[in-house]
Amino acid sequence: MDKKALHRCIILCLTLVVGLSALSVRLVYLQATDREEYEKTAGKPYEKTYPLLAKRGTIVDAKGEIIAKSIISKTLKVDKYHLLEPRTVARGIAVQQLTQTPEWATWDDKTRGKKIKMRSRKLLMEDHTKDWYVQKHLDYACAELARPLGMSKGALKALIDVNAKPYDKSIVTDIAPDLAYRLKELIKKKNIKGFRFDENMKRFYKSPTLLTHLLGYEGTTADSNIERGISGIEYAYEEHLAGRHGYKKEMRDLSGEVMPAYKGSILAPINGNNVQLTIDMGIQAIVDEQLDIAVEEFDPELATIIVMNPKNGHVLGFASRPHYNLNTRKNIVKHGYNFGIQGQYEPGSTFKLMAVAAAVNDGLKTIDSKVFCHNGFYREGKLWVRDEYPKAYLPVWGILQKSNNVGTYMLAKQLGYERFMKYVKDCGFGETTGLGVGSESAGIVRDHKNMVDFSRNSFGYGLNVTPLQIANFYCIIANGGKLMKTRIVKKVDNYRGEAVVEFKPKAVRRVFTERTCAKVREALEKVVQKGGTATSADVQGYTEGGKTGTAMMAENGGYSDTKKTVSFAGMLPIDNPEFVCVVVLQNPRAKKEYNLGGGTVAAPIWRETMKRVAAYKGLTPTEEITEPLAGAASR
Repeated sequence: MDKKALHRCIILCLTLVVGLSALSVRLVYLQATDREEYEKTAGKPYEKTYPLLAKRGTIVDAKGEIIAKSIISKTLKVDKYHLLEPRTVARGIAVQQLTQTPEWATWDDKTRGKKIKMRSRKLLMEDHTKDWYVQKHLDYACAELARPLGMSKGALKALIDVNAKPYDKSIVTDIAPDLAYRLKELIKKKNIKGFRFDENMKRFYKSPTLLTHLLGYEGTTADSNIERGISGIEYAYEEHLAGRHGYKKEMRDLSGEVMPAYKGSILAPINGNNVQLTIDMGIQAIVDEQLDIAVEEFDPELATIIVMNPKNGHVLGFASRPHYNLNTRKNIVKHGYNFGIQGQYEPGSTFKLMAVAAAVNDGLKTIDSKVFCHNGFYREGKLWVRDEYPKAYLPVWGILQKSNNVGTYMLAKQLGYERFMKYVKDCGFGETTGLGVGSESAGIVRDHKNMVDFSRNSFGYGLNVTPLQIANFYCIIANGGKLMKTRIVKKVDNYRGEAVVEFKPKAVRRVFTERTCAKVREALEKVVQKGGTATSADVQGYTEGGKTGTAMMAENGGYSDTKKTVSFAGMLPIDNPEFVCVVVLQNPRAKKEYNLGGGTVAAPIWRETMKRVAAYKGLTPTEEITEPLAGAASR
C-alpha cells in the first residue's frame, strides 16, 4: 500500500474512533447521569398514575346507627391521546365491521383475534385521513355506550369533543359500580379504545336534614376526587376520617393496553377510622321534628333545641334553624350559621338561676328565706331595678317561680360583684365549651365592675351567652354541681372495631354542692307548677323543673319594643335528672295575636319535646296523668 493510501486509512480510522468514542461518551452520560430524567420524558405520554382512594370513615350515632358513609361511584373518562391515534382506534373500527358479517358468530376467540388484527392492518393501509379513523371510531363508541348511560349518541359525542382540551377528561360522574362493570365489559368486548373508569367516593348522609350544622359536610378538591372535611365533625375529625390514599402506576402501549413487561408500582390505601357520636338519632329526630313545628308556627329568625345528658355532658340531640340538606347542600352558605353554638343572645330570666344557686351555695340564704323585693321598684343613686309584677317579700324559690327582677338583684347584691362573677365564669360563661366541631362563640362577659351593669347581669341582660352554654349551666344543677366537659364525639374506632381514641366523661370543676343543687331543683319544680311562669312546660306523668326567659333584643343602641328572644331551660325528672333541654327562639313572629314569651312559646315546645323523649327512652311515669293546666305567664 502506498503512503498516500495508508495516510487516508489512518485518517478514516481516527475519524471513526473519535466519532464512536464521542457517541460512547454520550451514551454513558445519558445512562449514568440523565437516565431517570429521560425515562420520565420517554414514558410520559404512556405512563399513568391512578389514585387508589381510601374509604372515608363512617360516622355513627351512640347506638351504632349509620349517619354518614362513603359509597363507591365511578367516573367515565376519555383519554384523547388514544382516541386521536389511528393505529389504536383501527381495532375498534375492525370489530364494528366484522361483527356485521355472518361469519363472526361462528369464530372462536382466537380466530376473532386474528381477524381483528388483519382487518385493522388493512384499514390502516387504506387511503383515509386521520380524522376519518377518529370520527369513525368515535361514532361507533358513542353508539354502543350512550344507551346504557341513558344518553343519546349525539349528547355523549358532544361531551367528549375530541378537539378540545383537556385530553384526559371526565365525561359522566357518579356511575353505580354495577353499571360501570357492565360498561367496562362492553368496552372490552367491542374493542372500544380511549375510555376508562376512575373510582371515586361519594359521601352519603342517611338523614340529610338531621344534625346538619354539627355533622358538617365534606367535599372534593378542585383537581381530584379526593374527599376532605369542610365543616363540623367532618372537618374537625378529618385526621381520623380521611385514611391514607394509595396509587397505582401503569405503562400502556399505543392501543391503551397495559404493558405486561412493565411492573409499575402500587401503594395500597388505608381506610379511614369510624367516628361514634354521643347523639341518639331517635332523640335527634324528635328534636328536629319539634323544631320544625315551632318554626312553622312562630316563624323565628333563629331557633334551636338542645338535649343533653347532664350526668356525663353528652349532647343527645341538637338542631338549629335555619338549616340545609346535607346531600343537596342547597342554601348551604345562607343557612350555615349554627345558632346553637355560634348565636350570642341576652338570656334574660333563664340566667336568674345563677344568683339563686350562688346565694344558697354560699350560705347567704336558704331556699325558703324571705327576700324583700321592694314592691317592684328599687333605686340606689343612678341604679334602679323595676319589676312588672310588684312583690313585697318572696321566698328564694318564689323569686324563680315569679321570675322577680328585684329579688334576683337583691341576692346578687348580697353576694357582691366579685363572688357573683366568679360563679358566672366557673359555670363556663365567657369561654367556649370546647365542643370542637365548629366556630363556637365564647359569648361576652364583661369585667366592668359597674353596679348598673351588674344589676342587669343578675337577671340576664348586659351579657351574651350561647344556647349550649345555658344547657351546660343547667346540667350543673341537674347533676349535683359539676361542670362537665361537653361531648359530641364518644370515640373513634379503626376498621377492626378497636378504639383509637375514647373520650371519657370528664368533670371540669365542681361549682355548687349537691345539697345546693337539690334545693335549687325544688325551686325550679315550682316554676312549672300552679302559680309559676311555666305551667305549660308540665309534662304529664313526670316531675320536671326549669326556668322561662323573655329578653327584649338589642336594636339601634337600645332595646326593641317588639323583638324578643324567648327561651325555656329545664330538666326531667327533677329528683334525678336524665335530660336537660333548652329551647331558644329569637324574634318569634306568630301569624295570630299572641303573647310572645318564654312561658307561652318556648315552654310548650319544651313540653312536647320532653314528652316524646321520655316515651322514646321508656321512662316510667311517676305521677298520675291529669288534664294539662291551662294558661301561663310569659316571663
